[in-house]
Amino acid sequence: MNKEDVIHIVSKKLKLIRHEKGYTQDKMAEVLGISKKTLVQIEKERTPATWTCVIAVCALFKDSDVIQSALGAEPLEVIETLAHDKIITPKEKTLGGKVWWKQIKQDKSFVLQQNVISQHFRIIDDDNYRWYSSFNKDEAFAYFEELVKRLY
Repeated sequence: MNKEDVIHIVSKKLKLIRHEKGYTQDKMAEVLGISKKTLVQIEKERTPATWTCVIAVCALFKDSDVIQSALGAEPLEVIETLAHDKIITPKEKTLGGKVWWKQIKQDKSFVLQQNVISQHFRIIDDDNYRWYSSFNKDEAFAYFEELVKRLY
């Protein structure tokens, strides 16, 4: 998954997200900081949303069932990983990957997982804190091995 994929997905789902929230086009455009005309163009699939608009949608509607079914339970993690290519710091606590994640590898206190929707990788610890995220499989495996060696 790359930025263009996410832009395409969110653009196609924008109308559903708006309906899920119960917003009019005027209200949704106001919330997103775009004109109603632009929103209509996106909803009619005449133009895609901008990357900035997609980020706003994922941030403001991160709990949306529509967004979560399209990008996984943590849409902001997908956005942040794409924006920075990877994330390498202990971050917020996750839910442990019970629904949206498949376990790839486990060693000592760390688990390497892959998101079943976005296909990005992450490393979490025993307490379900995210330490790393990337779309690059080789980098994710290498960082997992380095992290396990370094901390144990």
